[in-house]
Amino acid sequence: MKSITILGGHNKIGALEDVNLTLLPGEVISIVGPTGSGKSRLLADIECLAQRDTQTGRKILVDGEEPLEENRFSIENKLVAQLSQNMNFVMDLSVKDFILMHAESRMIEDADEIVNNIINCANDLAGETFSLDVPITQLSGGQSRALMIADTAMLSASPIVLIDEIENAGVDRRKALDLLIKNDKIVLMSTHDPILALMADKRVVIRNGGIAALIETSEKERENLEILYKIDLKMMEIRSKLRNGEHIDFHVEI
Repeated sequence: MKSITILGGHNKIGALEDVNLTLLPGEVISIVGPTGSGKSRLLADIECLAQRDTQTGRKILVDGEEPLEENRFSIENKLVAQLSQNMNFVMDLSVKDFILMHAESRMIEDADEIVNNIINCANDLAGETFSLDVPITQLSGGQSRALMIADTAMLSASPIVLIDEIENAGVDRRKALDLLIKNDKIVLMSTHDPILALMADKRVVIRNGGIAALIETSEKERENLEILYKIDLKMMEIRSKLRNGEHIDFHVEI
């Protein structure tokens, strides 16, 4: 897959969306707007490759063409991988067995090597390390999300990744996006986080159930992003100190 294109539909009151947005591998698009504005609905339209048959009336093209009907709902050839806010595992497997099962289903030749690479990558994203032998049902929220981001980037065949509010996952956001980009994924992320919003190449503004604006991240915004990132690192440092029972009775500098 070389591209996907979003053709506008309408918002909740029927006003038309003036949208023709083509996304390419390696691009990151953030989706911003108030709670309940319709961000998740846009992700859902992309996930099902909507053909004017959802409540928004949007249409999704693949490589400039309407997708085949069998591709829209195929389990084997899913174009879209979605990482939701809550990753709840129910299978009684170790982390190694879970990833190994996925690798073998993809007929990966050196499955053990890819399993180790995914675990190492997930531990790098999560910060709170875990072993191959731990049951996946015992992973924390951040560990679960880190594992699935690494798995999606390095093992999933789906070229499109939809992420819903990764800021709540307890993972290194910059490393996560860099990993997905490096593996040529098209990344769309719904977010309330200004850092994530400005990390994207473009942002889609959702209002009243519709796409209200498309904004390309400016150079000035990228400069401000670096300032926000330094603030975020300081907040992470303070959070870590509090968790370790330390006092924050010093002058905080950015």
